[in-house]
This record gives sequence, structure tokens and C-alpha cells, in this order.
Amino acid sequence: MNHLVLTVIAPDQPGLVEKVAQCIAAHGGNWLESRMSRMDGQFAGILRVGVPAEAYDELVEALHALSAQNIRVLLAESGIQPSCTWKPILLDLVGNDRPGIVRDITRLLAELGVNLESLATSVAPAPMSSEPLFHAEAVLAVPLSLSLEVLQNRLETLADDLMVELRLRTEA
Repeated sequence: MNHLVLTVIAPDQPGLVEKVAQCIAAHGGNWLESRMSRMDGQFAGILRVGVPAEAYDELVEALHALSAQNIRVLLAESGIQPSCTWKPILLDLVGNDRPGIVRDITRLLAELGVNLESLATSVAPAPMSSEPLFHAEAVLAVPLSLSLEVLQNRLETLADDLMVELRLRTEA
């Protein structure tokens, strides 16, 4: 069984996921995991698919053919999973919105060797003031050699500069 990672983007419409799922199933593929969302009238998703070796080339061709239905699919072979040398930590961050928040946080995480496993962000009006608030939820892959205390201290220093509140917790 070969594995593919697909990125799908298309104008949002009913039945879009079904078209991709039908294409995968028609070639003996197995939909293994996915993250999908609609944003500003566009649909975007990333998914991992298993496919028998003998159907691989036909599936790749069929996925590319979805472009005739205005569905763009970018394909990558899945990589080798490294041995687990990290611990999952959940990050929750809220603060006044401003350009550069994601850049500043991800720069610090990269400096510490922390990988982003998942990231979801949004901007919404604050309850009382209606000022835009930035909210981020992330799953971090923190190296086993990095203490949670060091990570917390470095992020708190940054949080003070950005005027945000952050919370770290171990994954339950």
C-alpha cells in the first residue's frame, strides 16, 4: 500500500468532498485522515490516502483530472515518520490582533526546535470592546530535551511583548 498526501482547493460547493472521495474509492484508495475547511468562499483540505501499488498511477491521473471540475489537487508522497522524540503540548493564545503575531511565535518555536503539528487561527471582535482579537490553538511537537518550563518562560517573554495571553498544557 502506497500513501499520498493531497492538498485540495476549489470554490466551495455542495458535493465537493464527495467528488474527491468518489475518485479515491473508484481506484481502491482508502481515505485515512484529513483536515478541511471553508474560507472566504474557497474550500481547502489536506488528506492522507492509502492506495494499492497497482492503482497508484491511475489514481494520480484521476485526481489531476478533477481540474476539469475546477478542483485543484496537489500530490505528495507521504514521508517516513520519524521515531517519537517529542511530546505533544497544546498551546492556546489570545491577544489583540496585529500583523506579525504568527511570524513572531513561529520564529520562537523554530529557534527552540519545536514543530507545529497543527495550527488553527481566527480573528474575531472582543466581547466588550469589539476590538479585533487574535486566537490561535496549536498542537506543538516539543523535543523531549526541552523542558516545559523553558518553553513556557520563552513564550511568556514573547507574550508580554505581543500583549497576548497564552496557556500551555499537556495533551490529555
